[in-house]
Amino acid sequence: MGDPSGIGAEVIAKSLSDPAIRKLAHFIITGDGFVFKNAFISARTNFKYGVRPWHSPINVLGSDPILFDLQNVDSKDFEYGCIKPEYGKAAVDYIKKAYLLIKKEKADAMVTAPINKYSVQRAGFRYQGHTEYLSHLTKTKDVAMMLTGGPLTVVLATTHLPLQKVARSLNKKNIFKIILLTDKWMRDYFGVQSCKIGVCALNPHAGEEGAMGDEEKKIIAPAIESARSSGINISGPHPADALFYQAYSGDFDVILCMYHDQGLIPLKMIARNEAVNITLGLPFVRTSPAHGTAFDIAGTNTANPDSFSAAIKTAVSMTARR
Repeated sequence: MGDPSGIGAEVIAKSLSDPAIRKLAHFIITGDGFVFKNAFISARTNFKYGVRPWHSPINVLGSDPILFDLQNVDSKDFEYGCIKPEYGKAAVDYIKKAYLLIKKEKADAMVTAPINKYSVQRAGFRYQGHTEYLSHLTKTKDVAMMLTGGPLTVVLATTHLPLQKVARSLNKKNIFKIILLTDKWMRDYFGVQSCKIGVCALNPHAGEEGAMGDEEKKIIAPAIESARSSGINISGPHPADALFYQAYSGDFDVILCMYHDQGLIPLKMIARNEAVNITLGLPFVRTSPAHGTAFDIAGTNTANPDSFSAAIKTAVSMTARR
């Protein structure tokens, strides 16, 4: 359910209010019952769902959505749009419990609502986000963040890092691994058998032969060459300002970006309400909407559920293909 103080419960309630969405799968929600009930009533939804305590038996076949009420948040002092350690702790517990359902083979895929980075950090959470935490829980070494929407699909070489740390975080080995992971997941989960990958440069004009930085020559280009030698259809490093137009025109299936905003700005510009975040490399499918907790509108019943609905549809189609 994401941060209880954000829009997670609302977008879940609105997405599941669509009968076409509910037909796609059997849904289990991990969160706080009173928070979801508030969102459910505010959104004027009318589907049936069951509320159960944790550790109760799970039988979802032929049933309505189930909500496991973890009772992590006190309803008396609850506030929307508020950064609190207890809300961060609750959000992390929702993720952990969802993972346990998958580990126990009670669920097949995970769709996560947004968490607030500051709230979870104040609760002692030492990971950059869902991607890194799920990598830790599953003991998965090689993971990557993919976002897709409209005609663009991007994968990030680095995730939630300050810009000043990006350049020194890049290395040939990791970029090569992410390229291999991207190619494999495009084939296995999206049915793209000859994936065309374009790689963004880090620096303007792809470094101008070293005049604006040497990361392209020393790190990115060698990783691309190793991938090409492995039979992957890949090119670059290209100047980012040119590459995105080529991908938008259909010349590439995926763009590998060197840092977070390099990929997300163009993606959200053209597909803000349909973009989906996907974690590559995990032993199960995990998706999420491509937006945050939206504390500024939490509790107002004005959140758009389209990205969350797209995340559900993507999780279902990927799991079915898998």
